[in-house]
Amino acid sequence: MPAANVIRLRTLLSDKFSGLRLHLGKPPTTKNKFWPTGLPAIDEPLQGGLPKGALSEIVNPGKSCGGTTLLHELLRRAAQENQIVALIDGNDSLDVTQIEESLLPRLLWVRAHSAREALQAADFILRDSNLSLVLLDLKINSEPELRKIPATAWYRLQRIVEESALVCVVFTRRGMVASAQARITLHSRFNLGALERDAEDLLRELKCEISDARHYQESVSQNVA
Repeated sequence: MPAANVIRLRTLLSDKFSGLRLHLGKPPTTKNKFWPTGLPAIDEPLQGGLPKGALSEIVNPGKSCGGTTLLHELLRRAAQENQIVALIDGNDSLDVTQIEESLLPRLLWVRAHSAREALQAADFILRDSNLSLVLLDLKINSEPELRKIPATAWYRLQRIVEESALVCVVFTRRGMVASAQARITLHSRFNLGALERDAEDLLRELKCEISDARHYQESVSQNVA
């Protein structure tokens, strides 16, 4: 990321959240390994919620799968817990008018114009241990953009995150985050009538498939033993 953009991001963090400072290399201060989303369809299969100190991926293969509703719910959940959230908008597509006004004071919205720019922003923001939740939204970025992201980029972000207790969730249109500890693939198909329905109702009907890398790692360990 160009130095000028890094300075702008650093200034934005400082202006948005008074007293926020970078704490590189600082060990996690919490003993909890998971962040509960409040949604049984996600928390129960993952045995507590989204993993801290790891990348999670939410695959949203279509516009009617519920990805945006889920993203807004994560913002709301974090606000309830008085957490600071960074949302890296990979295609500058967020409609802030659809977000509850009460959530905005604790939201850092980073407006990127490409997947490459979004990953560069994530590389910087994930280093701040003051943040509790970072959402990287790439679900409507173009396929040519996404194909240009090397697998090594995800492992680089994972190495940054694992030094903290931060929750990082990447929204994509297909499974592509090779280092994700948890992958949630949405299978819901909401029609136009869903736009008039309450978000809580839609979330109760959310259909998803959960893949937890820990189970695979534990299985491999047992087979080796």
